[in-house]
Amino acid sequence: MVIDNTKLQEFIGKALNEWGAAEGALITFIGDRLGLFKAMAGAGELTPEELAKKTGTHPRIIKEWLSGQAAGGFVTYNRNNDKYTLPEEHAFALTDENSPAYVAGFYQSIVSLFKDEEKIIEAFKTGKGLGWGDHHPYLFEGTERFFRPNYVANLTASWIPALEDVESRLKNEGSKVADVGCGHGVSTVLMAKAYPNSKIIGFDIHKPSIEWARKQAEKEGLRNITFEVANSTDYPGDDYDLVAFFDCFHDMGDPAGAAKHALQTLKKKDGTMMLVEPFANDKVEDNLNPLGRLFYSVSSIVCVPASLNENGPALGAQAGEQRIADTVKSAGFSRFRRATQTPFNLVFEARP
Repeated sequence: MVIDNTKLQEFIGKALNEWGAAEGALITFIGDRLGLFKAMAGAGELTPEELAKKTGTHPRIIKEWLSGQAAGGFVTYNRNNDKYTLPEEHAFALTDENSPAYVAGFYQSIVSLFKDEEKIIEAFKTGKGLGWGDHHPYLFEGTERFFRPNYVANLTASWIPALEDVESRLKNEGSKVADVGCGHGVSTVLMAKAYPNSKIIGFDIHKPSIEWARKQAEKEGLRNITFEVANSTDYPGDDYDLVAFFDCFHDMGDPAGAAKHALQTLKKKDGTMMLVEPFANDKVEDNLNPLGRLFYSVSSIVCVPASLNENGPALGAQAGEQRIADTVKSAGFSRFRRATQTPFNLVFEARP
């Protein structure tokens, strides 16, 4: 076997970057968990001792943490005074939970998956899958924190307005909405706040998530929202104006069954099913990029095992428009279109 040393060294360099990114993800999560980034936000230059005092942490470890973050480009280092700064733009992404660029939640999700390594390995070996509810609780909270900024920025500002004749009814006439697979209820709460004349019902099979969502709705003082534990293929109610699936359809054990039940529970003439899915092209080769890598990776350890756990088709996070369309049309919908998109999501509309 002849080894091209240049290619070998390029690969070793790639692996080195991976090691730094993996360890960096852990220390970034620790910075989020201990409030280190929030303590640095707006504080200007800080010594390790000053940051440690503000956060009740150990100065020697904090110096190492700060140096690692500086090497990763998350903070800046001033060699003249041995102080570190969190740039405003980075603070906007790491500490402001209302920021559309907020990223800290994803690091919590990453850590959760390392905690589940033995379960994931078993799923790889057996193909029996791994249910969403069988993951570490960090995944549920991290997912909520990660998706929230995207939903805040897009759900009522561009996604729902892109649907045909939906927004005006939600605002004025009052509609009945089912948010299926709602998780912690971020999307459900956003719709309830934006459309007070409408009735919004969140459904999820994961009881702890529903309990969490109920507490959040109570904190918000919302009266037009309820949450129920229910499966995507048999949740109660009918005559819904809108049935929505946010970043969950591809995870389901029976997505065709979920679409069929949505069709049965929609208003027959003018009901709408909305699907928000991860951005994906139909061909594998068109997804071989940083975003595709992210989605294929998380799909192999979360999405596909979740579907296989219920003997499902394992659509995966990179299913693409054609597979989603085929699944929806097989359930009886006659109209299907891409309503809009973002760099991270595809938004589909289906009509009876």
